Amino acid sequence: MKQVVQAASGGAVRVLDVPVPIIGPTEVLVATAATIVSAGTERAVTSLARSGLLAKARARPDLVRKVAEKARADGLVPAARSVRDRLGADVPLGYSGCGRVVEVGSAVAGIRPGDLVATGGAGRANHAEFQAVPGLLCARVPDGVEPGAAAFATIGSVALHGLRLAEVGPGAKVVVVGLGLVGQLAARLALASGCEVAGIDLAKLPLATAAAVGVHALPEAGEATTAAVRAWSRGRGADAVLICAAGRSAEPVMRATALARDRAQLVVVGDVGLGLLRAPFYDKELTLRFARSYGPGRYERGYEDWGVDYPAGQVRWTEGRNQEAVLDLLAAGRLRVDDLVTHAFPIDAAPQAYQLVADRSEPYLAIRFDYPAAVSTLPASRQPEQAAGGQVASDAVQLPAPRPRPRPRLGLPHQRGAAAGRRGSRVGWIGAGAFSGTVLLPAFRAAGFDQFVTVASAGGRSARSFADRHGFAGAVAGADAVLDDDDIDVVVIATPHATHAELAVRALERGRNVWCEKPLALSFDELDRVEKAVAAGGGVLVVGYNRRFSPAVGAARTALAARTGPLTIVYRIAAGEVPAGHWYNDRVQGGRLLGEVCHFVDTCAALAGSEVEAVAALAGREVELLLASDLAVSLRHADGSLSTVAYSSARPRGARKEQVEALAGTRHARIDDYRELVVDGRSVWKGAQDKGHRDAAAAFLRMCRGGDTAVTAELLASSRATLAAADALGVEAVCSPGAPRA
Repeated sequence: MKQVVQAASGGAVRVLDVPVPIIGPTEVLVATAATIVSAGTERAVTSLARSGLLAKARARPDLVRKVAEKARADGLVPAARSVRDRLGADVPLGYSGCGRVVEVGSAVAGIRPGDLVATGGAGRANHAEFQAVPGLLCARVPDGVEPGAAAFATIGSVALHGLRLAEVGPGAKVVVVGLGLVGQLAARLALASGCEVAGIDLAKLPLATAAAVGVHALPEAGEATTAAVRAWSRGRGADAVLICAAGRSAEPVMRATALARDRAQLVVVGDVGLGLLRAPFYDKELTLRFARSYGPGRYERGYEDWGVDYPAGQVRWTEGRNQEAVLDLLAAGRLRVDDLVTHAFPIDAAPQAYQLVADRSEPYLAIRFDYPAAVSTLPASRQPEQAAGGQVASDAVQLPAPRPRPRPRLGLPHQRGAAAGRRGSRVGWIGAGAFSGTVLLPAFRAAGFDQFVTVASAGGRSARSFADRHGFAGAVAGADAVLDDDDIDVVVIATPHATHAELAVRALERGRNVWCEKPLALSFDELDRVEKAVAAGGGVLVVGYNRRFSPAVGAARTALAARTGPLTIVYRIAAGEVPAGHWYNDRVQGGRLLGEVCHFVDTCAALAGSEVEAVAALAGREVELLLASDLAVSLRHADGSLSTVAYSSARPRGARKEQVEALAGTRHARIDDYRELVVDGRSVWKGAQDKGHRDAAAAFLRMCRGGDTAVTAELLASSRATLAAADALGVEAVCSPGAPRA
């Protein structure tokens, strides 16, 4: 399918051919009929992408801080690699559209294949022939509303949310500063609500367009315009001012203070500067509010990703219900949008549209992209869901046919694996995230893997970009296309944690050799299934516990091999905090214990050379146990060695991230952040930070070629020990005498 993207490193907007996305349970697959360019927002995205590194740094100081932190923790080379990978990615454009439903996720209610829906959500509802959109951001289009008009619903929701924050009703005097597309919609929605509306702009086209629908259109002329607003509002000033302009200057906000009455509402809808003076706000006791996109639910994972709606009695106007309100106004004829479209382009001509936006060679308001009807046939595995009564919707749009798959090679699974080792391992990669591109893939190349066949991601677009940047032969949407391809011998799983066990089992059952990033499983049931698949003998398995393969750990094991008694190991991690929206805080993905502490449990087992036989664990109090960011895990190994993992969310500037100490009798080994190993006070190994990724990949390659697979049992044992630590979090012995056990 075709999709419009902007390279983060700059250059022209492009139309790429990318795989059709795969939907999740809370998503809907939509064949697009029309999308609308939100010129202000999308011009900002493309302008930032085309700017130099200094301008990017000024615009996103938060990202600069993250790069600096990564450089301090991991070194300049990994940080530079991360920046290059981010700049090499493609940014999808668009967030407001309309189309026909093709597939519906199992957890989506009220939408069926064949429905015409308005779609929303930056990063989801893009300028693309097919969109994978959260079910709560799909609103059914009422009869009589054309797709081109319904495509305005999400941009209209931005304006409507701003109007709701202004808390105005019939008869209120509302001023809209900035009559671009969002400003035009805000003015029309205010009129439809019974308000009196004045609009201010510098350009003739937006003023004339607004005046044609009943807006009191005023060219910006400083004091003269202020006086005109005063006269229009009977000398009081506006009850509310919606600031829909965009730019770095704070002038639009300061202008709003002069236009507003005493104790009025000022609502910032556009992206404007905020170098404000206190006095005008204080003198009138003005309320300044900021509209966050389309309404409640925006940027909330529970709402957008997991499909958990807010009860209407508690949150009446969510972003999805704002979409519905805009569509209802269109259906009733109280909102008109067709006259706002000044330019329409076929999706293939998107670069021309963005050139128009960039150079403003002629006036424009709304720019619409039109899409050809999809005419090919869905693969059997992706037929539209059945409608009520067991009938497939007759007007359901069909997806393009999949590429032909290679004919299966003959032979049993273990025979295919052996053949793979002789002719070179052909790799299928599932997951196109930053870690894959900056750490894991370079390690695989350095280890000797050289046949990278296919990369898959759920949305398809990131897979296409990843394939182009990293030399994969093909890109697909969804893991199935990799797992079912019998021309692939090795499957790398670098997807969200909750998917690891299922994908590993399916790949092993197909006879593939599997590298699965940590964690291998999030429950004992999942781990049992993986172990059974390994025991069936189809392929080899390595879990991405790379630290055990590092030169520091290898040298430490050699130095400690002659010890006469059990080890005492202390592993301290200064991990640092993560943002509230980080997936570590997503209970579905297992939290930091299952997702990261598993690394350190395995490293302790590797240093001790002995599996874990008993586990105890404690977590901080601030959140639910499994999502704790501060943890202490104690391990007893089968040989009597004791290990303690102290995992902290602190990250003092002078502290290295990881320190490991191991003691036994007269021997003492210390690993300093995988940069140096000191044994008995003497530096035994020192170099650039090396956490063992390349050596782990090399060990995996040897296993694929028939080498010793004994390490798999140790990796599985470490996975089981980590799950036991998660279980142990719920058991605490209270120290107070006579206190009950918690």
